Amino acid sequence: MAAHAKPIVILLADDDEEDRMLSSDALAESRVVNDLRFVEDGEELLDYLYQRGRYADPASAPAPGLILLDLNMPKKDGREALREIKADPKLRRIPVIVLTTSKAEEDIYRTYDLGANSFITKPVHFHDLVEVMKEIGRYWIEIVELPPGVPPR
Repeated sequence: MAAHAKPIVILLADDDEEDRMLSSDALAESRVVNDLRFVEDGEELLDYLYQRGRYADPASAPAPGLILLDLNMPKKDGREALREIKADPKLRRIPVIVLTTSKAEEDIYRTYDLGANSFITKPVHFHDLVEVMKEIGRYWIEIVELPPGVPPR
């Protein structure tokens, strides 16, 4: 088990309320008990990460150790948010897993070029989503060694 296996905050950026609920349920069912926070678009994601606006109080926006990012969101989409996250020296070390309905080859190449750590197409069936969340938890929380300072702040 990784030395940092203390609970990290998982930040899920997804505009679809049902997808957020299903992801939360799948994480719970897969026994990933980390603090799960939600934002609904890329602008809100960056507000959370930079502790701006309604996230100005650090208690309302604990630094995430992992971001699950949908690509297709209003205002600022996941691709734009990913570009900004990976361009910022204070944020770029936070692992970003693109978790999206897209299967487009262009999206896969583009998000990896922008610095995504993983690209996962959301499974259609709940039990498959549970398995994906279980593997995400196992790999990113139990196995991977994150650099010191992740989460930053």
